[in-house]
Amino acid sequence: MGAAGFGIVSIVAFVVLAFFTIVFMASRYKRCPSDKVLVIYGRVEKGRSSKTIHGGGAFVWPLIQDYAYLSLTPITISIPLENALSLQNIRINVPSTFTVGVSTTQEIMSNAAERILRLPQNAIEEMAKEIIFGQLRLTVASLTIEQINQDRESFLEAIRRNVEPELNKIGLQLINVNITDITDASEYISSIGKKAASEAINQAKVDVAEQSKLGAIGEANAIREQEIKVAEAMAAAEIGRKTADANQRQRVQEQEAQAVQGENTANANIAKYNAELEIQRAKANADSEKGKKTAEADQRIFVQEQEASAVKGENTSKASIADYNAELEVKRAAALKQAEVAKYEAQVAIQQALYKAEQERLRAEEVVRQEIEKNKIEIAAEAEAEKTRREAQGVADGILAKYKAEAEGTLKLLEAKAEGYQKLVESVGGDAQAASTLLMIEKLEELVAKQVEAISNLKIDKITVWD
Repeated sequence: MGAAGFGIVSIVAFVVLAFFTIVFMASRYKRCPSDKVLVIYGRVEKGRSSKTIHGGGAFVWPLIQDYAYLSLTPITISIPLENALSLQNIRINVPSTFTVGVSTTQEIMSNAAERILRLPQNAIEEMAKEIIFGQLRLTVASLTIEQINQDRESFLEAIRRNVEPELNKIGLQLINVNITDITDASEYISSIGKKAASEAINQAKVDVAEQSKLGAIGEANAIREQEIKVAEAMAAAEIGRKTADANQRQRVQEQEAQAVQGENTANANIAKYNAELEIQRAKANADSEKGKKTAEADQRIFVQEQEASAVKGENTSKASIADYNAELEVKRAAALKQAEVAKYEAQVAIQQALYKAEQERLRAEEVVRQEIEKNKIEIAAEAEAEKTRREAQGVADGILAKYKAEAEGTLKLLEAKAEGYQKLVESVGGDAQAASTLLMIEKLEELVAKQVEAISNLKIDKITVWD
């Protein structure tokens, strides 16, 4: 092959190598979808266990690096929290639904890469569920039922403050919290609702009564003004009629009488007209006053009826509050009774433990005493026998037999005592502890007296009941 052929082969080889290099490099460049987090692990920056990327892409070096994805899809977790203890020591049910997901904050994404990268979704849900359960109970325990039930926004904010930092530790963030319903076994929340409803109804009745009162007053004023205007119109008409009659009579009298008589007649007619006018005015005033008094009487009757209704509603509310207070006292009494029972049971347990310890001590003392007594007898017998043998070297066999008989009698006494103990144990089915208990019956009264004396000086500082 000539130089030209070698050059062509070199060029082709270079092109092929460059092509495969580009393909390989392209295959190692990993793009991150918008709904996932790209985690590159292996040999990354110093001081970090992994590199997390949301959006964009990065080159993954072969052999020294690898990659995986974390899904950003939200996870919905149902939390059926029941019997959570509130600040008022009332147990409530707070069923809720939490929506969580992997955070896109750099620090929290790193936590997710370290703790949940290879975990299946059900394991992540279970881990988050345990965290939420604990923090939700903590939140409920720090609030009263009124704060939980009436101010839901503050309650949800308190949940977020307690739950989200704990979820951040495993790489999750809290997206949404939905409290479905809040109930309690003692119906305390229901009583609060009934009380609020009663107060609203009573206030509505008071408002209706107030508006009715204003309407009645307005109606009475309108009727009174109408009566006054009618009376004034009737009086004006009557005045006109009387005036016309008087003028007519005056003209007739002026024609029939002399000037002086006509003047006197005119004066008399004017006086009569004035008198009649005063009578009409007095009548109109009397009718107006009568209508006013009637309206005031109706108003007083209506106001008294509304006040009686308001007092009735207030009494009903007080009765509901009294029922709740009575129920609360019953629960407190039950708790106190439970505490007293626990205290008594603790005292009984202490007495039983002291009695058992005293039994063990007496049993040990009895065994030691018997062993010492046995050793003393054996030592005394051996010493006496040795002394007798040394002093009676020349004494006849009869004297030696006498001392042997005494030794044998002592031995038989010990054997009889041991046999008695053995039969006592056999009589209780081989239970040595039961046999020791029977031997202690003779001293039971003395033991009980000592236990009573010991317990009488015992002080119990505090009894704690954990639920």
